Amino acid sequence: MNTLLELKDLSIDYLVKDGKLSAVNSLNLSINRGEIFALVGESGCGKTTVAFSIMRLLQGNEQTSGEILFEGEDLLTLEDGRIEKIRGKHIGMIFQNPLDSLNPVYTSGNQVAEAILLDEKDKHVVMEKLLKLYEDVRIPDAPERIHSYPHELSGGMRQRVMIAMMLSRNPQLLIADEPTTALDVTVEAQILKLLKELRDDYGSAILLITHNFGIVAELADRVGIMYAGELVELADVVEIFHHPVHPYSKALMASLPRMTKEEGRLATLDGTVPRIIGEFKGCRFSNRCALAQKRCFVDTPSLLEIRPGHFVQCHNEEVLRGY
Repeated sequence: MNTLLELKDLSIDYLVKDGKLSAVNSLNLSINRGEIFALVGESGCGKTTVAFSIMRLLQGNEQTSGEILFEGEDLLTLEDGRIEKIRGKHIGMIFQNPLDSLNPVYTSGNQVAEAILLDEKDKHVVMEKLLKLYEDVRIPDAPERIHSYPHELSGGMRQRVMIAMMLSRNPQLLIADEPTTALDVTVEAQILKLLKELRDDYGSAILLITHNFGIVAELADRVGIMYAGELVELADVVEIFHHPVHPYSKALMASLPRMTKEEGRLATLDGTVPRIIGEFKGCRFSNRCALAQKRCFVDTPSLLEIRPGHFVQCHNEEVLRGY
C-alpha cells in the first residue's frame, strides 16, 4: 500500500501564560491509501490537535515543528492559498458536533451544493450529484431532505449531511473526529457501517479520532494509542486487542466492559493525563505506571518495533519481551 499521509517528528506547543503547553510531542505515524487508521486515547491526549494541525485549523497561538507530508508535500510549509485548495478537495473533515458545523439559516442541501459548486458549475449536474450523495449516505426521501434546515433533522441525519458534504469533492483523506458523539447506539452503528461502505465505494483513507474501542474494533485497520501527546503503541487492530504491550494500552483494555459479572470488576487507572508545561524529561506515563523504574523518570523512551508493524514506546525490557 502507498503512503498517503506521513507525520514526522510532529510537535505542537500551545502558548499559555505559564509558558509552552506540550500538546503533541515528536509524533511519527503514516496512513496508507484506502486505510482506516484509528488514533485513540483519553480526552486531552492531543488527538484533535493532530487532526486540526493536518487541516491547518489551529488558532495561531501554537508553535509547530516537524513535517506533515501529504502525497509528499509538507502541509506546514504551504501558503494559505495552496492549503485552501487542499482542504475539502483532497482532505475532508467531519467535526464532532454537526449542529455547530452546519449553518442554521441555510438548508442542508444548499450547504452540500456549495461544496459541489467549487468543482461543477452546471446546476443540473450539481443537483444530480447532490441527490446521489444523499442517497449514498442513506438519507431517506433525499429530494425532500435537501430542502430541510439543520434543526429539522435528527442528530444522525445531520451527521450524514456532514459526511455527504465532506465526500462531495471525493477527498483522498477523510478525518473523522469523534463522528458518533451524542448519537444513540442504533444510529452510531448505522454511521459506522456507512463510513466503512463509503471507504470501499470512494476509496478514501480515514483518520478516525476516538476514545471508543467499540468503534475501533468495528472500523479500524491499524491503531495508534496516544498518551499525553505521544504515541505509545502502534499496531494492527487485531494485535492491539489480542496482544497489547504498553502498560497504558493494557490498562485501557482492562477497563473495557465485560460480557459477564463473573469476569470481575472493571479495572481503573488512577490519576489523569499530565499537563506538561515547558521541558519534560522521562516517560510521560511514569507517574501512573506500576512498572515505572528510575530511568523512566529521567529518560524519554523511543518508539521501538518489537514485531513487524508493532511499535511500543517503553523502557521496561519485560514489557518489550512480553509479547
